[in-house]
Amino acid sequence: MLKIDKILIVLMVQCFALNTMAQDGTIYPLEAPKEPNAIPLGTGSVKDQPAPETWFRQWGDPMARNISKATLTPFFPEKGKANGATVIVAPGGGYRWLSMGNEGWEVAEALAKKGITAFVLKYRLFPTPESLTDFTAWMNRPRPAPQKPDDASKSNSPTTPVQMDLSNQLEDAEAAYALIIKNAKEWGVDPNRIGMIGFSAGAGLTMHATLHSKTMKLAFIGPIYGGMGPVNVPENAPPMFNVIASDDFLFKSQFGVIDSWFKAGRPVEFHLYQNGGHGFGLGNPNRTSNRWFEAFMHWLDVNKFLIPKKEE
Repeated sequence: MLKIDKILIVLMVQCFALNTMAQDGTIYPLEAPKEPNAIPLGTGSVKDQPAPETWFRQWGDPMARNISKATLTPFFPEKGKANGATVIVAPGGGYRWLSMGNEGWEVAEALAKKGITAFVLKYRLFPTPESLTDFTAWMNRPRPAPQKPDDASKSNSPTTPVQMDLSNQLEDAEAAYALIIKNAKEWGVDPNRIGMIGFSAGAGLTMHATLHSKTMKLAFIGPIYGGMGPVNVPENAPPMFNVIASDDFLFKSQFGVIDSWFKAGRPVEFHLYQNGGHGFGLGNPNRTSNRWFEAFMHWLDVNKFLIPKKEE
C-alpha cells in the first residue's frame, strides 16, 4: 500500500510540474502542429527572411513565428447550424509571432459553435532570430517603463503602428477576404455579412484593413485590446465593437479611436473592463473581461448580423 502511495505522489508531482511548465511564461520549443485544413493564400514570401517557420509554447499557448507563407483555416459550424455570418480572425503577437491557440483557433471554434463561419488568418510576420535562445533573449529584453496615465493620455499614439510597413499583412487579409467571397456559395457565407476581429496586433491589422483596404467591404469589425489612438474614419466605415481592459498597457487612458468613430457618426460599442490585462483571448480566471464574447454575440444579434438580410 505504501509503495502505491509513493507512486501516486510521484505521478502527482510530475503532473504538477508538467502543468506548471505549460502555464508559466517560459518559452518552450514546440513541434509544428498539423494544419490539415489550412488553405495557402499564395501571397508570396517575406523579404530577407533568414529562418523557416517555427513554433513555440508560452503560457500554455501554441505560437508561430517567422511565418512567410500566409494561410487561412476555416472553422465551419455543425451542419444545419450555420447562419451565414462570417468572421475573419486575426491573432496577435506584435507582428513577430502569432498566438494561434488563444487568439485564433479557440476563438474560431467558439464562433462556429454559435453558427458563425470563422476563418483564422495566419498572416506573414516580420523576421525574428532563427535560434529559440536568441528569440527568447530578444523577447526578454529590457523595455521602457509604461507611461503614466497623465502622460499617456496626451501622447495620442496611433491605433495602428504607422512606423511599420504592413503591406504584406494587408495583402494577406485582402487575399483571405477575396477567397471567402469566391467560395461564398460553397461555404454558406453571406457576402454582405463578413466581419473581421483581431487581437492586439491582429486588432491593429483589422483596423489597418478597415482604414486602408480598397477591396475589403467588411460588414463589422471587432478590435480586441488593440491600440486606442485616434484615426481618420472612412466614409461608411463598418460598425465597430471595441474591447480593452483598463489594466492593459495599450489602453494608456485613451479613447481616441472610440471618439473618432463616434464623431464620424458610425455605430460603435465600447467595453472598458476593470481588469483582464493584455492577451486574455476568450478570458482568464476571475477577470471582468471574461464576458466580452457574450457581449459581442449580443451585439451581433441586436445589429441583425446573425440573420440573413431580406432581398429587396
